[in-house]
Amino acid sequence: MKKAIYPGSFDPVTVGHMDLIMRSAKMFDELVVGVLDNYRKQCAFSVEERVEMLEVLTKDVPNIKIKAFSGLLVDFAKQEDAHIIVRGLRAITDFEYELQMAQTNRQIDGGIDTVFLTASAEYSYVSSSAVRELALFGGDYSGFVPCEIMPYIKKGFDGSR
Repeated sequence: MKKAIYPGSFDPVTVGHMDLIMRSAKMFDELVVGVLDNYRKQCAFSVEERVEMLEVLTKDVPNIKIKAFSGLLVDFAKQEDAHIIVRGLRAITDFEYELQMAQTNRQIDGGIDTVFLTASAEYSYVSSSAVRELALFGGDYSGFVPCEIMPYIKKGFDGSR
């Protein structure tokens, strides 16, 4: 069975993330979407909220599992018995960083391979940081996120949390 991990912060999940998740789910028997709980990063949404958003969006795809993790990605991959990491590339600058991370992960655990998927052209400009910026200043972010999570973002940025 081919099992892969697609890790990220997903703060919040975007249409670009979902494109990669759905494409990856077709390539592997099981896809674990790993939601990073990074104590050093100040996230707009709690890890529980980010997991919930992804669960809502993937509820009808049986081979996708959503799990939070902290620490090293290679340790999470071992824990999940996954040998493939999926990473998305939007631009050449993403490639430079992701190549270094893939090589580092492979050095730590020679049984881990990284598969790079290029972003679909219509999502190559989409980022979670852009969504947060737009939401913070009252901009229109509706084209950047799946409609099912609009309520999470509105709640997160209207001060009702």
